[in-house]
Amino acid sequence: MDISKKRWLQAGLALFCSVAVTLSALPALADGDIESLENQTSALENELAGINQDILDLNDDINTAEMQIEILQGEIGRTSDALAEAETNEQQQYEDMKTRIKYMYENGNASLLEMLFSAEDMTDFLNKADFIEHLSEYDRNALNELENIHQEIADQKTALEEQQASMVDLQAELEKKKTELQAKADETSTDLKEVNAKLEQAKEEEARRLAAEEESRETSTSGSGGTTSGGVINASVDEITLMAALLDCEAHHDYDAMLAVATVIMNRVEDPRFPNTIKGVIFAKGQFEPVWTGRLDAALDRGPTSLAVEVTEDAVNGKRLASVADCYFFLYAPYTDRDGVIIGDNVFFRSW
Repeated sequence: MDISKKRWLQAGLALFCSVAVTLSALPALADGDIESLENQTSALENELAGINQDILDLNDDINTAEMQIEILQGEIGRTSDALAEAETNEQQQYEDMKTRIKYMYENGNASLLEMLFSAEDMTDFLNKADFIEHLSEYDRNALNELENIHQEIADQKTALEEQQASMVDLQAELEKKKTELQAKADETSTDLKEVNAKLEQAKEEEARRLAAEEESRETSTSGSGGTTSGGVINASVDEITLMAALLDCEAHHDYDAMLAVATVIMNRVEDPRFPNTIKGVIFAKGQFEPVWTGRLDAALDRGPTSLAVEVTEDAVNGKRLASVADCYFFLYAPYTDRDGVIIGDNVFFRSW
């Protein structure tokens, strides 16, 4: 469901609750004067408006928490894949080292001595002795390096899981507060049956309209590929560096994969629902996982790749990936069932 639809439904809920409260208050106040009726109706509407605004604010916080949880789930999956690969590399290095050690033991010191004494001169002898010494040193260093990579990835996965657990707790707390406010709002209304029927009808009509728009959009863009033109964005050198570093974190090292992510960022900059600068979009609350997990800072410390800088410069100059030209969100594809356009290992979609 897109943001405008959510806002429309939420505003409709507030209006319906206000109407219900007003109607429920009328019988008790029918014998009073008009001024008293207007004053008490106004007081009821103001009270319910405040409750409904609190519910709307909580809905925004809940939606943000849900989005962050889903993003983190994808990143945990990505890290799990990397951890499995590191474990495989570590085991292979260990097996290779065992094979070399076994060979040296099976052939005895004679083969090593034979290699040493086949030296043509003292320089050759020292070079071969150095080679034998560094062979085992190489194995130890390579295995230690793989173990360090394995531990680093495992620590990153643990940190992501802890963040996800914290977000789940926050979501539960917000849901509890929302339930309490909803109960308080329900106490002020008596009957929403007719209004709810109208709301359901409006939701169905809106769903049909959105489905028709989506079908029309898919029909008009099916089979399209390559790039298209968009608006040119004024961006500072720092913003280009920041965006390029984010592309390195969020996309395959591939032009189209990076341009797809860049297109989403540019779409947000040009959409009034989001901040109107690259920096504002990237640092918006809960939007991009590398921002709050520290991966973006690490990428900035390393410096963005030349390909990421090239894609960023093309994007701010108006280049967009046609297949995701109307997308505003993306997730790590292997760990979500959302429908959308898959490019690299991300799935891109229009609304959350």
